[in-house]
Amino acid sequence: MPQRPRPFRFPRLAGWPPSAQWLTLLAISLLLAVGLESLDLAAGVLMGAMAGAILLAAAGADLAVPRTAFYLAQGAIGCLIATSITPPLLREMLFNWPVFLITLIAVVGASVALGAALTWFRILPGTTAIWGAFPGAATAMVLMADAYGADSRLVAFMQYLRVVCVVVVASLVAEIWVPQAAEAALAGKVWFPAIHWLAFGETLALAVVSAGLALAFNIPAGGLILSMLFGVLLQDFGLLQIELPPWLLAISYFLVGWGIGLRFTRPLLLYALRALPWLIAAIVALITLCGLFALVLSLATGIDPLTAYLATSPGGADSVAIIAASTDVDMPFVMAMQIARFIAVLLVGPSLARLIAERIDKRGKTAPPVA
Repeated sequence: MPQRPRPFRFPRLAGWPPSAQWLTLLAISLLLAVGLESLDLAAGVLMGAMAGAILLAAAGADLAVPRTAFYLAQGAIGCLIATSITPPLLREMLFNWPVFLITLIAVVGASVALGAALTWFRILPGTTAIWGAFPGAATAMVLMADAYGADSRLVAFMQYLRVVCVVVVASLVAEIWVPQAAEAALAGKVWFPAIHWLAFGETLALAVVSAGLALAFNIPAGGLILSMLFGVLLQDFGLLQIELPPWLLAISYFLVGWGIGLRFTRPLLLYALRALPWLIAAIVALITLCGLFALVLSLATGIDPLTAYLATSPGGADSVAIIAASTDVDMPFVMAMQIARFIAVLLVGPSLARLIAERIDKRGKTAPPVA
């Protein structure tokens, strides 16, 4: 009688030496990151590292990113965000503040409503769905969610699933509007460019000081927030030139991706897969609503439809910037809208997420936490 084939099982890594586990994690993460980068995904390095860590966590790896390294990675990412908040962008926000305010309220309101619906129907627990639905820089939202008590693993799952969907849809829209736009924009990244060493040293000092203050005073997501705030002030007053070579950002993305992915457990993976159809439905609904907001914005203000669409695109600000850079759109307007929305969520996100989750929890609708 022929033997039945054995089902595939993950190898068990719990008994491996830590050095072997770290080397395995590095190899798998590099392979996945290179593969995703070859598909021109702006968040490919981060998602590759996180996916590699999830695979090893499911296989029983016993690893954790040191807290200090995680905060230093936050500091570098905060410096990156600071490079986008420039005086011309701030002037753009001030000049068009009524348009920005109305559009910001519409997009954030739609995101919060969908997140609240996922919480109400017990798809995701606590404030997790609301943080996962917030538009903005996905990495920053995950770090903020983790600092304020949400399940950062599920927030990351939802945020990066949306990043992939937004990148695909935005690329298709740009490709239809301006053929070859996205392809040209994402080509030719230089990983090891020439470095201005003084500026590089100052940037590293800013990231280290910000991470140190955040650790010393236990500031939620402090490495990210402090480096961003100090970076904006120092940069806009001409006291600092932020220098972030791609290889340093890649290291930071690996540390953040590993920090999140290694916390995935098998029960959580099964939970995420069960919630996947609902999450995809929510993301499609959000992208559709933002497309309608873009149409209204274009008709009301005379802004060209592609500029309006990229400006209201829900999240993935870095990938939207890459696509917008090679198309005939109002780039300052697009980035000002994206950054304004990120700043708004940064300011009101924690209290808004907590308020909505508490209201829903009082009605007994919140799902239990996942192990």
